[in-house]
Amino acid sequence: MSHPLRVIIADDQALVRTGFRLILAADGVEVTAEAADGAEAVEAARRTRPDVVLMDIRMPRMDGIEATRRILADDAAGGTRVLILTTYDLDHYVYTALAAGASGFLLKDVTPEHLVAAVTLVRTGDALLAPAITRRLVERFARRDDAGPPAPHPDLSELTARELEVLRLLATGLSNVELAERLTLSPATVKTHVARILAKLGLRDRVQAVVLAYETGLVSPGAT
Repeated sequence: MSHPLRVIIADDQALVRTGFRLILAADGVEVTAEAADGAEAVEAARRTRPDVVLMDIRMPRMDGIEATRRILADDAAGGTRVLILTTYDLDHYVYTALAAGASGFLLKDVTPEHLVAAVTLVRTGDALLAPAITRRLVERFARRDDAGPPAPHPDLSELTARELEVLRLLATGLSNVELAERLTLSPATVKTHVARILAKLGLRDRVQAVVLAYETGLVSPGAT
């Protein structure tokens, strides 16, 4: 990347914002704005065009889920990514935020090293969460059998048979290396398949691919 990493911190607790800002600044990360609620976060994202928004879920005026939707729906947002801040990882609100387009989540007691590594990784377009963690979260909160038929997704028909196979396995928690071993392919070939899947489905990263696979019924909770 040609410019310094640019981040917005959105949290209604001033101490959280201050602590995160000091940690990031010490590592050369530019904090372009702070926000005390979701509405401020949306405005700040439009104004400063950050690479990453650290977004609390529960905030006054507008919560982090709606703010995430609005930021990522803005065509001018470009490559902006959202990381959710939470106190509890297996949280329905976290799942809803991932479904809204967030690229992962961080616990608020994250270590300084992990915080910097997370925003750096997500900026590159990679999903923050390990596939197994994503699967555990999605399985708990994705559509259940009694919730009615899965919602169709028109873009699934664009995938080749091999890409559907890769998507199914990706959604069960396999890494690229594990996918390569399972399918007897090179890791580079698997990476190409994953990139094509994301492009065809209009998804930002693997997190959204996992959510989509469960919500469309391509994969069912408990699948291996």
